[in-house]
Amino acid sequence: MFKKLDLVEVDNIAVNTEIFETKFTCDLGKCKGACCTMESELGAPLKEEEVDIINKYFEEIKIYLPKEHLKEIEKNGFWFSRQGDLMIRSIDNRQCVFVHYDGDIAKCSIEKAFFDGKIDFQKPISCHLFPIRVSNFGGSVLRFEKYDECQPAITKGEKSNTTVFEFCKDSLKREFGSNWFNKTKTVIGS
Repeated sequence: MFKKLDLVEVDNIAVNTEIFETKFTCDLGKCKGACCTMESELGAPLKEEEVDIINKYFEEIKIYLPKEHLKEIEKNGFWFSRQGDLMIRSIDNRQCVFVHYDGDIAKCSIEKAFFDGKIDFQKPISCHLFPIRVSNFGGSVLRFEKYDECQPAITKGEKSNTTVFEFCKDSLKREFGSNWFNKTKTVIGS
């Protein structure tokens, strides 16, 4: 038997209520950037315009890339398409090609270039929204993506009393707008 999904709809965007209920705050010291290195043959989803933006800023981004990742990108590109969906390429079905390491923590080279003031694009929205995933079923449906590797984030979120919705505030505003975010806060009574 399937569990019934509880959804809240705001301006034709459906949000699984787990996003409002589940506590979550990344704990990079414990997960080591697992979201950038999870085993999968599929990489993070990309939008067409993000491919163009990354291409535009690639010279600024590549200075942060490990040699192995740069070689992979030069040989095969940084993205691929599967059944019409664009995704970031990974190394050995594990590390995103844009991963660089800060000690033993996997981080995003695109975001590093952004924080260093070299580019004005933070990172692909699918990465920025994580652990929220967006599906399209005649409109956007937002759901909480559960991974064992993120258990430290659940624990830290419980301690700080921060929900997935609050944790992803900046990325939700970036993707859906401040008006939508504020309206959603009002609808859920937060």
